[in-house]
Amino acid sequence: MSIEAYAKELLDAAKHAGSIPTFTSRDPTFDMVQAYAIAGRVHRARVARGEKPVGRKIGFTNRRIWPEYQVYEPIWGHVYDTTVKYTHEPRTDLWLARLAEPRIEPEIVLHFNAPPPVTHDEQALLDCIDWIAHGVEIVQSPFPAWRFKVQDTVAAGGLHGALVIGPPVPIAHIPECARRLREFRVTLSRGGVIQADGTGADVLDSPLLAFAHLAQVLERLPEFTPVGAGEVVTTGTITPALPVKADETWSTALEGIPLPGLTITFR
Repeated sequence: MSIEAYAKELLDAAKHAGSIPTFTSRDPTFDMVQAYAIAGRVHRARVARGEKPVGRKIGFTNRRIWPEYQVYEPIWGHVYDTTVKYTHEPRTDLWLARLAEPRIEPEIVLHFNAPPPVTHDEQALLDCIDWIAHGVEIVQSPFPAWRFKVQDTVAAGGLHGALVIGPPVPIAHIPECARRLREFRVTLSRGGVIQADGTGADVLDSPLLAFAHLAQVLERLPEFTPVGAGEVVTTGTITPALPVKADETWSTALEGIPLPGLTITFR
């Protein structure tokens, strides 16, 4: 099948939370070049129909979950004004109807007020960030039962479904921000019962270093623009990604960093 045909499959599946066979199961030669070509085609189609890209998501930055999915490297995708929800309250709702096999991921969101350099210097990256927030990404899989190879996940836009961004906190209000981003802890609960936990260091040693990885990857992909001023970047799940369904209420709590947790009821 052609790149255009594969992209259309993904776009059609997204309309009704449908599933499709993995590309790698149909074509053993399917590679990352083809995967990025499909991702780019889907992205252009979304922009053409009026969706505005507002940032990026990074996935599989948590090495603890790699064996579960048999994916051993980070991925990324675009996020859009149609998939991002900002909330200044600790409690909100989110609809799951158009998401395939949704799972919840507590994350750290970075907002850039200047184009960031390609570097692993955490302070140099912080100098380009005006605020950070705690966010919850809902990832989805158009491939049944979350079984795929990394090339499939790249083609599918990093498996992004939705992103809830909590209250922004200025960098100036977070002393020793780089250290806190490595050391803070988060718990993820369903119905008030803790289901999972993790620390900032679980995300490629720090959410800042997760972004550093993305910047390096984008430098090798001239067909995609680098992250610019005004973009948000959500840096990957701090805990295992867990299935969610309608009528459940999930919440997060953070320790070691002055970011409020979130409570989300799914509809």
